[in-house]
Amino acid sequence: DLAEKGLKHFKNQKIIIFDTAGRHKNEEDLIEEMNKLDKIIEPDESILVIDGTIGQQAGEQARAFSQATDIGSIIISKLDGTAKGGGALSAVAETGAPIKFIGTGERIDEFEAFDPERFISRLLGMGDIRSLIEKAEEVIDEDVATKTMNNMLSGKFTLMDMQNQFEMMNSMGPMQQVMNMIPGLGGKIPKEASQMTEDKINEFKIIMSSMTEEEMLNPKIIKTSRITRIARGSGVDENSVKELLRYYNNTKKAMKGIGRRGMGGGAMNRIMGQFMK
Repeated sequence: DLAEKGLKHFKNQKIIIFDTAGRHKNEEDLIEEMNKLDKIIEPDESILVIDGTIGQQAGEQARAFSQATDIGSIIISKLDGTAKGGGALSAVAETGAPIKFIGTGERIDEFEAFDPERFISRLLGMGDIRSLIEKAEEVIDEDVATKTMNNMLSGKFTLMDMQNQFEMMNSMGPMQQVMNMIPGLGGKIPKEASQMTEDKINEFKIIMSSMTEEEMLNPKIIKTSRITRIARGSGVDENSVKELLRYYNNTKKAMKGIGRRGMGGGAMNRIMGQFMK
């Protein structure tokens, strides 16, 4: 009844999406309900949404759904979990329908078009540099990024630049997801470690929000009394403020060295090492 009313109400719209309740293959009454809906709606395409964490059970689930309606395509969700796509492959084998989209998290920007080559690359821990570049182009302000990088490599790097750097990193998405896109790092960094890094960045951002513009542009003036004030204003202890300043100084030295010698792994390792302490 509701489906029929919906069709009438939205009859002048170009696209109508019917989202049915989730159901298990053993819930025969709900599978039959879907069969009836299919006859009433006569959809141009039926999309099956599969929970990636159910693993090989996805095949049986897909088979039950395909008996009730012709599946045109598949969406695999929760691929940031432990399933690693096994359920996706089972679903495709059972229905012959293509995977159109995958979900790798809870945010809107973690819902993406499925690309088999990129998917297999991530699955094997080989990274996905193409997606990383595309994501960067979508979310990063090119002028700000260029200015920040020039300051980093020239030794004029300030806390303001570092704050911009953190904002750009956050806009790329969860740290674990970004790391998985980098060739050689995919699957090698524990989730706990990337979470620790993400938490540390957020703490550093809170500390910097309690600094004055003068302090952000000229960190050398931040001495004992200023450290005490900043710590109180950001709700952390003084050691956390000192840790931020150490990270800033190490980053500045490392990036200045990269500017003289070209890109080097040792310098970058020292920067990441600060977060892992």
